[in-house]
Amino acid sequence: MDILKLLAQKNLLHKEDIEQVEKEVRSSGQKPEEVLLAQKKIDEELLFQTKAELLQMPLRSVEPKEVSLKTLELIPEDSAKYYKMAPLVLREGVLEVGMVYPEDPRAQEALQFLSRQGNFSYATSLITLSAFESLMRESRSLRRETTRALKELEEEMGKKPEKQREELVEGQLKEEAPITKMVAVILRNAVEGSASDIHIEPGKDGLRVRFRFLGELHPSLQLPSNVSASIVSRLKVLANMKLDETRKPQDGRFTAVIGGRAIDFRVATLPTPQGEKIALRVLDPAQAFKSFEDLGIESENLKRIKKASDRPFGLILVTGPTGSGKTTTLYAILRQLNRETVNILSLEDPVEYFIDGINQSQVRPEIGYDFASGLRQLLRQDPDIIMVGEVRDSETATLVIHAALTGHIVLSTLHTNSASGVIPRLLDMGVDRYLIPTTLALAIGQRLVRRLCNNCKKKVKPDKGVGELLWKEIQGFPPAAKKQFPPTLGGSAEELFIFEPTGCKRCGASGYTGRIAVMETLEMSDQIAELVNTHASEAKVEKVAQEEGMITMRQDGILKVLDGVTTLEEILRATAES
Repeated sequence: MDILKLLAQKNLLHKEDIEQVEKEVRSSGQKPEEVLLAQKKIDEELLFQTKAELLQMPLRSVEPKEVSLKTLELIPEDSAKYYKMAPLVLREGVLEVGMVYPEDPRAQEALQFLSRQGNFSYATSLITLSAFESLMRESRSLRRETTRALKELEEEMGKKPEKQREELVEGQLKEEAPITKMVAVILRNAVEGSASDIHIEPGKDGLRVRFRFLGELHPSLQLPSNVSASIVSRLKVLANMKLDETRKPQDGRFTAVIGGRAIDFRVATLPTPQGEKIALRVLDPAQAFKSFEDLGIESENLKRIKKASDRPFGLILVTGPTGSGKTTTLYAILRQLNRETVNILSLEDPVEYFIDGINQSQVRPEIGYDFASGLRQLLRQDPDIIMVGEVRDSETATLVIHAALTGHIVLSTLHTNSASGVIPRLLDMGVDRYLIPTTLALAIGQRLVRRLCNNCKKKVKPDKGVGELLWKEIQGFPPAAKKQFPPTLGGSAEELFIFEPTGCKRCGASGYTGRIAVMETLEMSDQIAELVNTHASEAKVEKVAQEEGMITMRQDGILKVLDGVTTLEEILRATAES
Protein backbone atom coordinates (compact mmCIF):
# COMPACT_ATOMS: atom_id res chain seq x y z
CA MET A 1 0.00 0.00 0.00
CA ASP A 2 1.32 3.48 -0.85
CA ILE A 3 0.80 6.68 1.08
CA LEU A 4 -2.07 7.93 -1.11
CA LYS A 5 -4.08 4.73 -0.66
CA LEU A 6 -3.60 4.81 3.12
CA LEU A 7 -4.71 8.46 3.26
CA ALA A 8 -7.82 7.54 1.29
CA GLN A 9 -8.48 4.54 3.53
CA LYS A 10 -8.31 6.83 6.58
CA ASN A 11 -10.65 9.33 4.88
CA LEU A 12 -7.97 12.00 5.04
CA LEU A 13 -8.17 12.66 1.27
CA HIS A 14 -11.08 12.68 -1.19
CA LYS A 15 -10.97 10.55 -4.31
CA GLU A 16 -10.78 13.58 -6.61
CA ASP A 17 -7.84 14.96 -4.58
CA ILE A 18 -5.96 11.70 -5.01
CA GLU A 19 -6.57 11.66 -8.74
CA GLN A 20 -5.33 15.24 -9.00
CA VAL A 21 -2.19 14.44 -6.99
CA GLU A 22 -1.44 11.30 -9.03
CA LYS A 23 -1.74 13.30 -12.24
CA GLU A 24 0.67 15.95 -10.95
CA VAL A 25 3.13 13.28 -9.80
CA ARG A 26 3.17 11.72 -13.29
CA SER A 27 3.65 15.02 -15.09
CA SER A 28 6.18 16.66 -12.73
CA GLY A 29 8.14 13.68 -11.43
CA GLN A 30 7.73 14.95 -7.87
CA LYS A 31 7.01 12.75 -4.89
CA PRO A 32 3.37 12.49 -3.73
CA GLU A 33 4.34 14.12 -0.41
CA GLU A 34 5.79 17.15 -2.20
CA VAL A 35 2.66 17.59 -4.31
CA LEU A 36 0.32 17.18 -1.33
CA LEU A 37 2.18 19.83 0.64
CA ALA A 38 2.56 22.21 -2.31
CA GLN A 39 -1.18 22.04 -2.98
CA LYS A 40 -1.96 22.23 0.75
CA LYS A 41 -4.12 19.14 0.60
CA ILE A 42 -3.13 17.97 4.11
CA ASP A 43 -1.28 19.13 7.20
CA GLU A 44 2.38 18.10 7.07
CA GLU A 45 2.46 16.61 10.58
CA LEU A 46 -0.62 14.49 9.86
CA LEU A 47 0.82 13.40 6.50
CA PHE A 48 4.07 12.17 8.00
CA GLN A 49 2.39 10.57 11.00
CA THR A 50 0.39 8.53 8.51
CA LYS A 51 3.55 7.73 6.59
CA ALA A 52 5.27 6.63 9.81
CA GLU A 53 2.38 4.24 10.41
CA LEU A 54 2.67 2.93 6.85
CA LEU A 55 6.43 2.35 7.11
CA GLN A 56 6.25 1.19 10.73
CA MET A 57 9.08 3.45 11.81
CA PRO A 58 9.32 6.39 14.24
CA LEU A 59 8.62 9.95 13.12
CA ARG A 60 11.37 12.13 14.56
CA SER A 61 11.43 15.88 14.88
CA VAL A 62 14.75 17.63 15.14
CA GLU A 63 15.90 20.99 16.43
CA PRO A 64 18.60 22.01 13.91
CA LYS A 65 20.73 23.80 16.50
CA GLU A 66 21.09 20.53 18.45
CA VAL A 67 22.92 18.78 15.58
CA SER A 68 26.68 19.30 15.68
CA LEU A 69 28.67 20.31 12.63
CA LYS A 70 30.89 17.24 12.99
CA THR A 71 27.83 14.97 12.86
CA LEU A 72 26.48 16.81 9.80
CA GLU A 73 29.78 16.23 8.01
CA LEU A 74 29.29 12.44 8.13
CA ILE A 75 26.96 12.81 5.14
CA PRO A 76 28.12 15.17 2.34
CA GLU A 77 25.79 18.12 1.78
CA ASP A 78 25.15 17.20 -1.88
CA SER A 79 24.12 13.65 -0.97
CA ALA A 80 21.98 14.86 1.90
CA LYS A 81 20.17 17.34 -0.34
CA TYR A 82 19.66 14.91 -3.24
CA TYR A 83 18.36 11.99 -1.14
CA LYS A 84 16.61 14.17 1.48
CA MET A 85 18.44 12.58 4.42
CA ALA A 86 20.42 14.12 7.27
CA PRO A 87 22.44 12.83 10.22
CA LEU A 88 20.76 13.60 13.55
CA VAL A 89 22.88 12.23 16.37
CA LEU A 90 25.85 9.88 16.82
CA ARG A 91 25.51 7.62 19.87
CA GLU A 92 28.01 4.87 20.72
CA GLY A 93 29.16 4.55 17.12
CA VAL A 94 25.63 4.37 15.66
CA LEU A 95 24.50 7.32 13.53
CA GLU A 96 20.78 8.09 13.53
CA VAL A 97 19.83 9.30 10.06
CA GLY A 98 16.60 11.18 9.46
CA MET A 99 15.11 10.45 6.04
CA VAL A 100 12.17 12.05 4.28
CA TYR A 101 11.93 9.09 1.88
CA PRO A 102 13.33 6.01 3.68
CA GLU A 103 11.28 3.81 1.33
CA ASP A 104 13.41 4.97 -1.63
CA PRO A 105 15.82 2.09 -2.47
CA ARG A 106 18.31 4.52 -4.07
CA ALA A 107 18.51 6.53 -0.86
CA GLN A 108 19.07 3.34 1.13
CA GLU A 109 21.84 2.24 -1.25
CA ALA A 110 23.51 5.65 -0.99
CA LEU A 111 23.37 5.49 2.80
CA GLN A 112 24.92 2.01 2.80
CA PHE A 113 27.75 3.27 0.60
CA LEU A 114 28.36 6.31 2.82
CA SER A 115 28.40 4.15 5.96
CA ARG A 116 31.07 1.90 4.43
CA GLN A 117 33.13 4.91 3.37
CA GLY A 118 32.76 6.63 6.73
CA ASN A 119 33.05 3.41 8.75
CA PHE A 120 29.90 3.96 10.82
CA SER A 121 26.75 1.97 11.60
CA TYR A 122 23.40 3.65 11.23
CA ALA A 123 19.73 3.52 12.12
CA THR A 124 17.03 5.38 10.19
CA SER A 125 13.98 7.32 11.23
CA LEU A 126 11.39 9.39 9.38
CA ILE A 127 11.53 13.19 9.40
CA THR A 128 9.23 15.75 7.82
CA LEU A 129 10.21 17.70 4.73
CA SER A 130 10.17 21.02 6.62
CA ALA A 131 12.35 19.56 9.38
CA PHE A 132 14.87 18.44 6.74
CA GLU A 133 14.87 21.86 5.05
CA SER A 134 15.34 23.64 8.39
CA LEU A 135 18.25 21.36 9.17
CA MET A 136 19.87 22.09 5.81
CA ARG A 137 19.47 25.85 6.30
CA GLU A 138 21.04 25.70 9.74
CA SER A 139 23.79 23.42 8.44
CA ARG A 140 24.66 25.78 5.58
CA SER A 141 24.64 28.76 7.94
CA LEU A 142 26.92 27.04 10.45
CA ARG A 143 29.25 25.75 7.74
CA ARG A 144 29.48 29.20 6.14
CA GLU A 145 30.08 30.93 9.45
CA THR A 146 32.78 28.48 10.52
CA THR A 147 34.41 28.31 7.09
CA ARG A 148 34.45 32.09 6.73
CA ALA A 149 36.00 32.58 10.17
CA LEU A 150 38.62 29.90 9.48
CA LYS A 151 39.45 31.32 6.05
CA GLU A 152 39.85 34.85 7.38
CA LEU A 153 41.97 33.55 10.23
CA GLU A 154 44.26 31.50 7.98
CA GLU A 155 44.63 34.37 5.49
CA GLU A 156 45.51 36.81 8.24
CA MET A 157 47.99 34.41 9.84
CA GLY A 158 49.47 33.60 6.43
CA LYS A 159 50.19 37.25 5.59
CA LYS A 160 52.27 38.16 8.64
CA PRO A 161 52.65 35.08 10.79
CA GLU A 162 55.22 36.48 13.21
CA LYS A 163 53.40 39.76 13.74
CA GLN A 164 50.10 37.98 14.18
CA ARG A 165 51.55 35.68 16.82
CA GLU A 166 52.97 38.67 18.69
CA GLU A 167 49.55 40.34 18.62
CA LEU A 168 47.93 37.21 19.98
CA VAL A 169 50.43 36.92 22.80
CA GLU A 170 49.99 40.56 23.73
CA GLY A 171 46.19 40.21 23.57
CA GLN A 172 45.74 43.10 21.12
CA LEU A 173 43.09 41.46 18.94
CA LYS A 174 40.38 43.77 17.62
CA GLU A 175 36.72 42.81 17.72
CA GLU A 176 36.56 42.20 13.97
CA ALA A 177 39.56 39.81 14.03
CA PRO A 178 38.81 36.35 12.60
CA ILE A 179 39.87 34.53 15.77
CA THR A 180 37.31 36.55 17.73
CA LYS A 181 34.61 35.45 15.29
CA MET A 182 35.61 31.81 15.68
CA VAL A 183 35.49 31.98 19.49
CA ALA A 184 32.12 33.77 19.25
CA VAL A 185 30.76 30.95 17.04
CA ILE A 186 31.80 28.36 19.65
CA LEU A 187 30.35 30.27 22.60
CA ARG A 188 27.09 31.12 20.85
CA ASN A 189 26.46 27.55 19.69
CA ALA A 190 27.08 26.27 23.22
CA VAL A 191 24.66 28.73 24.81
CA GLU A 192 21.95 28.33 22.16
CA GLY A 193 22.20 24.55 22.50
CA SER A 194 21.94 24.76 26.34
CA ALA A 195 25.36 23.16 26.85
CA SER A 196 26.68 23.09 30.41
CA ASP A 197 30.36 22.81 29.43
CA ILE A 198 32.65 23.42 26.46
CA HIS A 199 35.80 21.32 25.97
CA ILE A 200 38.47 22.62 23.59
CA GLU A 201 41.04 19.86 23.14
CA PRO A 202 44.24 19.92 21.06
CA GLY A 203 45.28 16.72 19.33
CA LYS A 204 47.35 15.35 16.47
CA ASP A 205 44.43 15.64 14.03
CA GLY A 206 43.41 19.17 15.00
CA LEU A 207 41.51 21.05 17.66
CA ARG A 208 38.40 19.20 18.84
CA VAL A 209 35.47 21.14 20.32
CA ARG A 210 32.90 19.21 22.35
CA PHE A 211 29.79 20.37 24.21
CA ARG A 212 28.21 18.69 27.23
CA PHE A 213 24.41 18.36 26.94
CA LEU A 214 22.33 16.76 29.71
CA GLY A 215 25.43 15.24 31.25
CA GLU A 216 26.91 13.73 28.05
CA LEU A 217 29.68 15.07 25.80
CA HIS A 218 28.92 15.53 22.09
CA PRO A 219 31.44 16.49 19.37
CA SER A 220 30.68 19.82 17.71
CA LEU A 221 33.61 21.16 15.65
CA GLN A 222 36.98 19.96 14.39
CA LEU A 223 39.36 22.86 13.70
CA PRO A 224 42.83 22.82 12.08
CA SER A 225 45.83 22.40 14.39
CA ASN A 226 47.32 25.74 13.36
CA VAL A 227 44.49 27.70 15.03
CA SER A 228 44.87 25.95 18.38
CA ALA A 229 47.25 28.48 19.96
CA SER A 230 45.13 31.38 18.65
CA ILE A 231 41.87 30.03 20.12
CA VAL A 232 43.53 29.34 23.46
CA SER A 233 45.16 32.78 23.54
CA ARG A 234 41.88 34.55 22.78
CA LEU A 235 40.10 32.73 25.62
CA LYS A 236 42.98 33.48 28.00
CA VAL A 237 42.73 37.16 27.08
CA LEU A 238 38.99 37.13 27.84
CA ALA A 239 39.55 35.33 31.16
CA ASN A 240 42.39 37.67 32.18
CA MET A 241 44.96 34.85 32.39
CA LYS A 242 48.72 35.00 31.90
CA LEU A 243 49.29 34.47 28.18
CA ASP A 244 52.95 33.55 28.50
CA GLU A 245 52.28 30.84 31.11
CA THR A 246 51.67 27.54 29.33
CA ARG A 247 53.31 25.12 31.76
CA LYS A 248 50.85 25.43 34.67
CA PRO A 249 47.05 25.19 34.84
CA GLN A 250 45.21 28.49 35.22
CA ASP A 251 41.69 29.52 36.19
CA GLY A 252 39.72 32.55 35.08
CA ARG A 253 36.30 33.91 34.29
CA PHE A 254 34.59 36.29 31.86
CA THR A 255 31.13 37.47 30.89
CA ALA A 256 29.74 37.68 27.34
CA VAL A 257 26.36 38.93 26.10
CA ILE A 258 24.79 36.23 23.92
CA GLY A 259 21.26 36.46 22.61
CA GLY A 260 20.67 39.55 24.71
CA ARG A 261 21.63 37.78 27.96
CA ALA A 262 24.76 38.12 30.08
CA ILE A 263 26.35 34.67 30.32
CA ASP A 264 29.29 33.91 32.61
CA PHE A 265 32.01 31.48 31.55
CA ARG A 266 34.37 29.85 34.03
CA VAL A 267 37.62 28.92 32.30
CA ALA A 268 40.28 26.36 33.28
CA THR A 269 43.41 25.48 31.29
CA LEU A 270 45.39 22.24 31.43
CA PRO A 271 48.82 21.71 29.80
CA THR A 272 49.05 18.66 27.50
CA PRO A 273 51.80 17.47 25.10
CA GLN A 274 49.74 18.80 22.13
CA GLY A 275 49.06 22.19 23.74
CA GLU A 276 46.75 23.65 26.33
CA LYS A 277 43.31 22.10 26.80
CA ILE A 278 40.55 24.47 27.89
CA ALA A 279 37.35 23.63 29.74
CA LEU A 280 34.64 26.28 30.01
CA ARG A 281 31.69 25.97 32.37
CA VAL A 282 28.67 27.82 30.91
CA LEU A 283 27.05 29.66 33.79
CA ASP A 284 23.67 30.71 32.47
CA PRO A 285 21.51 32.21 35.24
CA ALA A 286 18.39 31.00 33.42
CA GLN A 287 19.61 27.43 33.89
CA ALA A 288 20.78 27.83 37.49
CA PHE A 289 18.14 29.71 39.44
CA LYS A 290 15.46 27.05 39.57
CA SER A 291 12.61 26.43 41.96
CA PHE A 292 12.30 23.26 44.02
CA GLU A 293 9.66 22.08 41.54
CA ASP A 294 12.00 22.63 38.58
CA LEU A 295 14.64 20.57 40.38
CA GLY A 296 12.21 17.67 40.90
CA ILE A 297 12.09 18.15 44.70
CA GLU A 298 8.60 17.34 45.96
CA SER A 299 6.41 15.68 48.60
CA GLU A 300 8.24 14.37 51.68
CA ASN A 301 11.67 15.56 50.55
CA LEU A 302 10.39 19.09 50.01
CA LYS A 303 8.67 19.13 53.43
CA ARG A 304 11.89 18.08 55.15
CA ILE A 305 14.02 20.69 53.36
CA LYS A 306 11.58 23.47 54.26
CA LYS A 307 11.35 22.26 57.86
CA ALA A 308 15.16 22.22 58.25
CA SER A 309 15.44 25.65 56.58
CA ASP A 310 12.88 27.14 58.99
CA ARG A 311 14.89 26.15 62.07
CA PRO A 312 16.74 28.96 63.89
CA PHE A 313 20.02 27.05 63.60
CA GLY A 314 21.38 23.75 62.29
CA LEU A 315 23.50 22.15 59.60
CA ILE A 316 22.10 21.12 56.21
CA LEU A 317 24.52 18.99 54.14
CA VAL A 318 23.99 18.06 50.48
CA THR A 319 26.01 15.06 49.37
CA GLY A 320 26.76 13.33 46.11
CA PRO A 321 29.49 12.95 43.47
CA THR A 322 30.83 15.79 41.33
CA GLY A 323 28.20 16.98 38.86
CA SER A 324 25.21 15.78 40.89
CA GLY A 325 23.69 19.27 41.26
CA LYS A 326 24.63 19.88 44.91
CA THR A 327 25.40 23.59 44.45
CA THR A 328 22.19 24.14 42.47
CA THR A 329 20.18 22.64 45.35
CA LEU A 330 21.99 24.88 47.85
CA TYR A 331 21.24 27.94 45.70
CA ALA A 332 17.55 26.97 45.58
CA ILE A 333 17.49 26.80 49.41
CA LEU A 334 19.36 30.09 49.70
CA ARG A 335 16.88 31.85 47.43
CA GLN A 336 14.05 30.65 49.66
CA LEU A 337 15.85 32.03 52.72
CA ASN A 338 16.94 35.30 51.08
CA ARG A 339 15.10 38.12 52.89
CA GLU A 340 15.91 41.68 53.87
CA THR A 341 15.84 40.75 57.56
CA VAL A 342 18.71 38.21 57.43
CA ASN A 343 22.43 38.47 56.68
CA ILE A 344 23.43 35.66 54.30
CA LEU A 345 27.11 35.01 53.58
CA SER A 346 28.66 32.40 51.32
CA LEU A 347 32.17 31.06 50.87
CA GLU A 348 32.62 29.34 47.51
CA ASP A 349 35.30 27.89 45.25
CA PRO A 350 34.55 29.50 42.89
CA VAL A 351 31.42 31.67 43.03
CA GLU A 352 29.34 30.14 40.23
CA TYR A 353 26.28 32.40 40.15
CA PHE A 354 25.84 35.82 41.69
CA ILE A 355 22.67 36.21 43.78
CA ASP A 356 21.33 39.65 44.69
CA GLY A 357 21.08 40.15 48.44
CA ILE A 358 23.69 37.51 49.33
CA ASN A 359 27.29 38.39 50.18
CA GLN A 360 29.40 35.90 48.27
CA SER A 361 33.14 35.43 48.72
CA GLN A 362 35.56 33.25 46.77
CA VAL A 363 38.34 31.35 48.54
CA ARG A 364 41.92 31.76 47.32
CA PRO A 365 44.05 28.98 48.83
CA GLU A 366 47.18 30.27 47.08
CA ILE A 367 47.18 33.32 49.39
CA GLY A 368 46.05 31.45 52.50
CA TYR A 369 42.35 32.32 52.15
CA ASP A 370 40.90 28.80 52.28
CA PHE A 371 37.57 27.49 53.58
CA ALA A 372 38.78 27.26 57.17
CA SER A 373 40.28 30.76 57.39
CA GLY A 374 37.45 32.22 55.32
CA LEU A 375 34.84 30.67 57.60
CA ARG A 376 36.48 32.32 60.63
CA GLN A 377 36.12 35.67 58.87
CA LEU A 378 32.49 34.99 57.97
CA LEU A 379 31.66 34.35 61.62
CA ARG A 380 32.92 37.87 62.40
CA GLN A 381 30.45 39.38 59.90
CA ASP A 382 27.37 38.86 62.12
CA PRO A 383 25.80 36.20 59.83
CA ASP A 384 22.38 34.60 60.17
CA ILE A 385 22.86 32.08 57.38
CA ILE A 386 26.17 30.74 56.06
CA MET A 387 26.86 28.69 52.95
CA VAL A 388 30.23 26.94 52.67
CA GLY A 389 30.90 25.51 49.22
CA GLU A 390 32.39 22.24 50.48
CA VAL A 391 33.57 20.63 53.72
CA ARG A 392 36.97 19.33 52.61
CA ASP A 393 39.00 18.86 55.77
CA SER A 394 38.82 18.37 59.52
CA GLU A 395 39.33 22.04 60.35
CA THR A 396 36.46 23.17 58.11
CA ALA A 397 34.22 20.40 59.46
CA THR A 398 34.88 21.49 63.06
CA LEU A 399 34.20 25.15 62.23
CA VAL A 400 30.97 24.30 60.35
CA ILE A 401 29.71 22.29 63.33
CA HIS A 402 30.68 25.13 65.69
CA ALA A 403 28.84 27.67 63.52
CA ALA A 404 25.67 25.55 63.50
CA LEU A 405 25.95 25.05 67.25
CA THR A 406 26.18 28.77 67.98
CA GLY A 407 22.92 29.84 66.40
CA HIS A 408 23.46 29.87 62.61
CA ILE A 409 21.86 28.03 59.72
CA VAL A 410 24.79 26.48 57.83
CA LEU A 411 24.54 24.97 54.33
CA SER A 412 27.35 22.98 52.75
CA THR A 413 28.26 19.97 50.61
CA LEU A 414 30.12 16.76 51.30
CA HIS A 415 31.31 13.85 49.15
CA THR A 416 29.56 10.63 50.21
CA ASN A 417 27.46 8.07 48.37
CA SER A 418 24.28 8.47 50.43
CA ALA A 419 22.59 10.67 53.01
CA SER A 420 23.32 8.19 55.82
CA GLY A 421 27.01 8.25 54.81
CA VAL A 422 27.23 11.85 56.08
CA ILE A 423 27.49 10.70 59.73
CA PRO A 424 30.53 8.36 59.39
CA ARG A 425 32.18 10.91 57.09
CA LEU A 426 31.89 13.66 59.70
CA LEU A 427 33.30 11.27 62.31
CA ASP A 428 36.21 10.44 60.01
CA MET A 429 36.91 14.18 59.75
CA GLY A 430 37.32 14.46 63.50
CA VAL A 431 33.91 15.83 64.53
CA ASP A 432 32.99 14.80 68.08
CA ARG A 433 30.24 12.19 68.02
CA TYR A 434 28.06 13.92 70.61
CA LEU A 435 27.92 17.13 68.51
CA ILE A 436 26.40 15.52 65.39
CA PRO A 437 22.85 14.89 66.73
CA THR A 438 22.77 18.43 68.17
CA THR A 439 23.84 20.22 64.97
CA LEU A 440 22.95 18.07 61.93
CA ALA A 441 19.41 19.04 60.90
CA LEU A 442 19.25 17.35 57.49
CA ALA A 443 21.45 15.29 55.18
CA ILE A 444 20.46 15.27 51.50
CA GLY A 445 21.82 12.71 49.05
CA GLN A 446 21.17 13.31 45.36
CA ARG A 447 21.92 12.42 41.74
CA LEU A 448 20.84 13.99 38.45
CA VAL A 449 18.74 12.22 35.81
CA ARG A 450 17.33 13.43 32.49
CA ARG A 451 13.73 14.64 32.45
CA LEU A 452 11.41 13.25 29.78
CA CYS A 453 9.99 15.75 27.30
CA ASN A 454 6.33 16.29 28.21
CA ASN A 455 5.50 17.07 24.60
CA CYS A 456 6.48 13.72 23.11
CA LYS A 457 6.93 11.10 25.84
CA LYS A 458 5.04 7.90 25.12
CA LYS A 459 3.13 5.76 27.62
CA VAL A 460 3.97 2.07 27.18
CA LYS A 461 3.53 -1.28 28.83
CA PRO A 462 6.90 -2.47 30.24
CA ASP A 463 8.16 -5.85 29.15
CA LYS A 464 7.92 -8.69 31.66
CA GLY A 465 11.43 -8.31 33.10
CA VAL A 466 11.13 -4.56 33.60
CA GLY A 467 7.65 -4.91 35.10
CA GLU A 468 8.83 -7.49 37.61
CA LEU A 469 11.84 -5.35 38.55
CA LEU A 470 9.60 -2.33 39.13
CA TRP A 471 7.10 -4.32 41.15
CA LYS A 472 9.85 -5.77 43.33
CA GLU A 473 11.11 -2.25 44.06
CA ILE A 474 7.58 -1.05 44.86
CA GLN A 475 7.07 -3.77 47.47
CA GLY A 476 10.00 -2.40 49.48
CA PHE A 477 8.65 1.15 49.70
CA PRO A 478 7.95 2.57 53.19
CA PRO A 479 4.32 3.57 53.94
CA ALA A 480 5.17 7.26 53.46
CA ALA A 481 6.35 6.57 49.93
CA LYS A 482 3.34 4.43 49.03
CA LYS A 483 1.11 7.44 49.68
CA GLN A 484 2.80 9.11 46.70
CA PHE A 485 1.95 6.35 44.21
CA PRO A 486 -0.02 7.55 41.18
CA PRO A 487 -3.76 6.85 41.52
CA THR A 488 -3.60 4.74 38.35
CA LEU A 489 -1.10 2.28 39.84
CA GLY A 490 -2.60 -1.18 39.70
CA GLY A 491 -2.37 -4.05 42.13
CA SER A 492 0.11 -6.17 40.19
CA ALA A 493 3.13 -5.97 37.88
CA GLU A 494 0.85 -6.59 34.87
CA GLU A 495 -0.99 -3.32 35.52
CA LEU A 496 2.10 -1.08 35.52
CA PHE A 497 2.77 1.55 32.86
CA ILE A 498 5.94 3.55 32.19
CA PHE A 499 6.98 6.23 29.70
CA GLU A 500 9.60 6.24 26.94
CA PRO A 501 11.39 9.08 25.09
CA THR A 502 10.29 9.73 21.50
CA GLY A 503 11.80 12.99 20.26
CA CYS A 504 10.24 16.19 18.91
CA LYS A 505 11.08 19.78 17.96
CA ARG A 506 10.85 21.02 21.53
CA CYS A 507 13.47 18.59 22.85
CA GLY A 508 15.71 18.57 19.79
CA ALA A 509 14.72 14.96 18.98
CA SER A 510 16.45 13.72 22.14
CA GLY A 511 13.27 12.86 24.05
CA TYR A 512 14.55 14.75 27.10
CA THR A 513 14.40 18.36 28.34
CA GLY A 514 16.81 19.26 31.12
CA ARG A 515 17.68 17.31 34.24
CA ILE A 516 16.13 16.84 37.67
CA ALA A 517 17.37 15.53 41.01
CA VAL A 518 16.49 12.21 42.58
CA MET A 519 17.19 12.47 46.28
CA GLU A 520 16.91 11.08 49.77
CA THR A 521 16.66 13.20 52.92
CA LEU A 522 17.80 11.93 56.30
CA GLU A 523 16.25 13.98 59.10
CA MET A 524 17.80 13.91 62.55
CA SER A 525 15.32 12.33 64.98
CA ASP A 526 15.54 11.14 68.59
CA GLN A 527 15.97 7.53 67.50
CA ILE A 528 18.71 8.35 64.94
CA ALA A 529 20.44 10.58 67.50
CA GLU A 530 20.51 7.64 69.88
CA LEU A 531 21.99 5.40 67.17
CA VAL A 532 24.73 7.94 66.50
CA ASN A 533 25.62 8.19 70.18
CA THR A 534 25.68 4.40 70.58
CA HIS A 535 28.07 3.86 67.62
CA ALA A 536 25.46 2.14 65.42
CA SER A 537 26.52 1.22 61.86
CA GLU A 538 25.64 3.26 58.77
CA ALA A 539 23.37 0.41 57.59
CA LYS A 540 21.45 0.48 60.88
CA VAL A 541 21.02 4.27 60.67
CA GLU A 542 19.70 3.97 57.11
CA LYS A 543 17.29 1.19 58.07
CA VAL A 544 15.81 3.23 60.92
CA ALA A 545 15.63 6.34 58.70
CA GLN A 546 13.58 4.37 56.15
CA GLU A 547 11.32 3.07 58.91
CA GLU A 548 10.75 6.71 59.87
CA GLY A 549 9.71 7.58 56.32
CA MET A 550 12.93 8.32 54.41
CA ILE A 551 12.55 7.58 50.72
CA THR A 552 15.80 6.40 49.14
CA MET A 553 17.17 7.93 45.94
CA ARG A 554 16.15 4.86 43.97
CA GLN A 555 12.63 4.92 45.42
CA ASP A 556 12.33 8.63 44.63
CA GLY A 557 13.44 7.76 41.11
CA ILE A 558 10.89 4.92 40.80
CA LEU A 559 8.13 7.36 41.80
CA LYS A 560 9.30 9.70 39.05
CA VAL A 561 9.29 6.79 36.56
CA LEU A 562 5.69 5.93 37.48
CA ASP A 563 4.77 9.63 37.17
CA GLY A 564 6.27 9.79 33.66
CA VAL A 565 9.00 12.26 34.69
CA THR A 566 11.97 10.10 33.68
CA THR A 567 12.85 6.57 32.56
CA LEU A 568 13.81 3.47 34.49
CA GLU A 569 17.11 3.31 32.61
CA GLU A 570 18.03 6.77 33.90
CA ILE A 571 17.25 5.79 37.50
CA LEU A 572 19.18 2.52 37.36
CA ARG A 573 22.19 4.32 35.89
CA ALA A 574 22.15 7.15 38.44
CA THR A 575 21.56 4.99 41.52
CA ALA A 576 23.76 2.03 40.62
CA GLU A 577 26.04 2.68 43.60
CA SER A 578 23.38 4.02 45.97
